Amino acid sequence: MSARRILVALVLALMVSGLCTWLASRKLAKGVPATSIPQAMYAAPSRAMQAGEVLRASNTELIAWPGSIPIDGAFPRIADVLDRELLFPLAKGQPILDRELSAAGSGTGLASRIPNGMRAVALRSDEVVGVAGFLEPGSHLDVLVTYRPEQSNESLTATVLQNVVVLAAGHQIEPDPDGKASDVAIVTLLLTPDESQRAVLASAQGAIHFVLRNGADSALTGSGPTLLSQLGDGAAVPRHSVRPRAMAAAVAAPTPKPHGIEMVFGSGTNDVRSVASQDGGAGR
Repeated sequence: MSARRILVALVLALMVSGLCTWLASRKLAKGVPATSIPQAMYAAPSRAMQAGEVLRASNTELIAWPGSIPIDGAFPRIADVLDRELLFPLAKGQPILDRELSAAGSGTGLASRIPNGMRAVALRSDEVVGVAGFLEPGSHLDVLVTYRPEQSNESLTATVLQNVVVLAAGHQIEPDPDGKASDVAIVTLLLTPDESQRAVLASAQGAIHFVLRNGADSALTGSGPTLLSQLGDGAAVPRHSVRPRAMAAAVAAPTPKPHGIEMVFGSGTNDVRSVASQDGGAGR
């Protein structure tokens, strides 16, 4: 009996040991649970969108973003971006930033691109003096007006505005992606309220001219208007009509001296000399 009891005890001990080993292996197999990384949710387009499109619930979604890398200017709620217009193209899933949207409540279209305190004024010019269709949104230009003042007998051209920005060329508010020029007669400019008054007054006086300038050139000139009578100043003798070398040669050439013929008669000290000059005179 004692041997039998010892055998049963050994079997039970083996079973308990096996059970403990199995439980320990299960626990080790699961490993230590990974620490969860907090995530943030940001509004983003649910498809690729172009500049000028309006954000709606149908084209916007929330995307997960690592909470350890916050995005300044992003929106955690879709409601914060609804009915606002994109100023730049965005890819699908790209977090939307405040600087990429029109101002809240500013509306859509051209109005959304007008900063606070500025105005949009449309001016008409023919396609020739309108720089032949090379004006596009973002161009910098000067505005000139040609008119005849009251109680004056001649016309003049004056600069009304300098270094103003084109907001729209015709109905185009974005530059052509292929860089193609389009002939337009109406250009919308971004102006201050004071500049707007000058532009409207000038358009009522005479013909408006657009002068394209380099976008990096912000210098303002103080030249006055040009009168019609001033167009002929200095036109009688063009500077290039006389060659500089010919003029220098004419000035440097010495005046030729008259020459004569000397005749000698006789010999010795009683020689008689007669000199005839080139112009027919004679000397004795």
